Amino acid sequence: MAEFEYTVTGMTCGHCEASVRGEVSKIEGVQDVRVSAASGSLTIVASGEVADDAVLAAVDEAGYSAVRA
Repeated sequence: MAEFEYTVTGMTCGHCEASVRGEVSKIEGVQDVRVSAASGSLTIVASGEVADDAVLAAVDEAGYSAVRA
């Protein structure tokens, strides 16, 4: 298992967290997604390497911006 950390901007509530979680969960290999609007954090647990481009695109699809922490 590998863990990846990102900082997400623009989230303000539980609905925001759910949107990001839903999109990121679709990425192949992702096992768990932890999102916190309060801290602006996104933690992904995956079975292998996850491409940053895929994560950033998923967060963008949810309506937010992210950078690798």
